Amino acid sequence: MYDVAVIGGGINGCGIARDAAGRGARVLLLEAGDLASGTSSASSKLIHGGLRYLEHYEFALVRESLFERERLWAIAPHVIWPMRFVLPYVHGLRPRWLLRLGLFLYDHIGGRRKLPATETIGLAAHPAGAPLKPEFQHGFVYSDCWADDARLVVLNARDAANRGADVRTRTRVTAFGRDGDQWRIAAGDETFHARALVNAAGPGVLRVLETGHVAEDKRMRLVRGSHIVVRRLFDHPFAYFFQLPDGRIFFAIPYEEDFTLIGTTDADHAGSLEHVEASAEEIAYLCEGASRFFAQAVTPADVVWSYAGVRPLIDDGSGKPEAATRGYRLELSPEEEGAPLLNVFGGKLTVYRHLAEEAMGKLATRMALLDKPAWTGGETLPGGDFARDGADDLIARIAARYPFFDARTQRRLTHGYGTTTFEILGDSDSLAACGEDFGHGLTAREVDYLVAREWAQTADDILWRRTKLGLRLEPDRVSALESYLQEKSAF
Repeated sequence: MYDVAVIGGGINGCGIARDAAGRGARVLLLEAGDLASGTSSASSKLIHGGLRYLEHYEFALVRESLFERERLWAIAPHVIWPMRFVLPYVHGLRPRWLLRLGLFLYDHIGGRRKLPATETIGLAAHPAGAPLKPEFQHGFVYSDCWADDARLVVLNARDAANRGADVRTRTRVTAFGRDGDQWRIAAGDETFHARALVNAAGPGVLRVLETGHVAEDKRMRLVRGSHIVVRRLFDHPFAYFFQLPDGRIFFAIPYEEDFTLIGTTDADHAGSLEHVEASAEEIAYLCEGASRFFAQAVTPADVVWSYAGVRPLIDDGSGKPEAATRGYRLELSPEEEGAPLLNVFGGKLTVYRHLAEEAMGKLATRMALLDKPAWTGGETLPGGDFARDGADDLIARIAARYPFFDARTQRRLTHGYGTTTFEILGDSDSLAACGEDFGHGLTAREVDYLVAREWAQTADDILWRRTKLGLRLEPDRVSALESYLQEKSAF
């Protein structure tokens, strides 16, 4: 018997599982695929307030997000860190005074303490101006944070499991229903029982309710966001926030040292949720947008990788998909219906921790066990137990302890695992001591950890969610990794 069963292994489901487990609940997390295999690994990789949401008057959401921004940086400084964004002024679009006003609000409504404030810059003299076309002369620089979204999900799941949660991946829920004062849940080849059920299935939230024959009149707006990755377009640490004539915006962000991430789009999605891909039209749109600003043209032939995710937005009647609210709604079933069901509608990466805290508050009205002080904002995620501005010092420690890895791998290990790197590599004193070398610093020692402690089962799990080495590994090395995983699974 579990106290709380959570359906969905994305950021909201794993955040809720972590919070509940930390309050002493017996938690079961059920995910049909791999952790973060859907929307939660297909974001723009930002922990941000959402500057553009001010334009849609979503002040409460922006304020909530900005407060969360520095909290999340503090509890996960290995996978979240500050980034400065350059917003060029574009003649004929939003006037300069309006941009400056929006950035003033952005700096002051959300409890900014550690992140630097906005600056007005001349692009001709600023490093970020060099890659741009000369027509862009003025701009602003403001702060937000970068995040490895998929690793943030996995770290929440790992911390939940460390606190006693039972995390089951590749365990699809096929049926559920109330059985007296509890839930009976069929998933995989097993039947589970729980006192409360949380539906945090993201874009599949309504589909889950249909599986359990639960009537729901809510309408969700499924909006696809697509991104492209190209070879590095600029050699500086700044990201860009660009405006387009159609009113939309997109980012160009330094990515995995040798690449630039460009996105996102906003398009209503009506297809399958299983294999979501960027369309040719969306790829062309992003390339054309980037080419409006960068002196170096970007074409679809330059794209080395693309991905897309479906955002589960509350249908608020907005005409354009980019105008639909990014807020969330938590709905708890009436007490007279029996065992509690909490549905999570909407949400965004930045506010997942606060959403989970609010979810606990709602469930606590029916489960005294959960009525305990909020705790997740002050407890670091696994590997994050170092100063939030101490990543460089940790890289130096890892380099000193494992000098046989190149500098890029030392940085990757630090930003992927933080202090857990020492647990993964242990007393290894050479590359050979780490087992089979799959290339680019990925060894059997790391793979074994990901399988044993992070629920990885396939090469895709490892190369595209636990790491981003899928951008680098040669086909023969991918095949070697697949063979290694098959051999491990046979024993």
